[in-house]
Amino acid sequence: MKNLAKLSAVLAVAAAASAPALAAPETYVVEGTHTYPRFSYSHFGYSTQLSRFDKTTGKVVLDKAARTGAVDIVIDTRSVNTGYPTFNEHIQGEDFLDTAKYPTAAFKSTKVVFEGDKPVAIEGNLTLKGVTKPVTLTVTSFQAMPHPMLKKDALGANATTTVKRSEFNAGKYAPHVGDEVRIDIAIEAIKE
Repeated sequence: MKNLAKLSAVLAVAAAASAPALAAPETYVVEGTHTYPRFSYSHFGYSTQLSRFDKTTGKVVLDKAARTGAVDIVIDTRSVNTGYPTFNEHIQGEDFLDTAKYPTAAFKSTKVVFEGDKPVAIEGNLTLKGVTKPVTLTVTSFQAMPHPMLKKDALGANATTTVKRSEFNAGKYAPHVGDEVRIDIAIEAIKE
């Protein structure tokens, strides 16, 4: 009987040692020098104007084994960069971003959708100018691997969505200046 108990204990230890380790959620901090939300819209039908925000912070949580995740991003709307200081001030005004009253915009995920090992969509809520609306970001590229220079795990992605600015109380001049605004975000984040 003692030999059977010893054999059972040895088998249990061997089974535990050979079982794959369960992955845990990993937290990544947004790397602000490589994370830029951009937005584009039609300008009277003449052209598509492209602008970006220069300051973004946040975190990404990823559990590769469970195929789950979370994204929490904050954009400093005062960092809007149209390429022209006068337009920066114009977009920060009350008719558009109203950055004096609402200095940030935020995206908080409610669900990350995976296909295989990679996220393909991020559902969540966008808060802009005090208004919160559900949006879905379509992930167009994703990479998780050790960063070759920092020697830490990192991830990067590109994602896109389209919103109507009038739904966020920023619809002045619509429809002449396009109501639909495409948002593209390039994000890189480093593991904590």
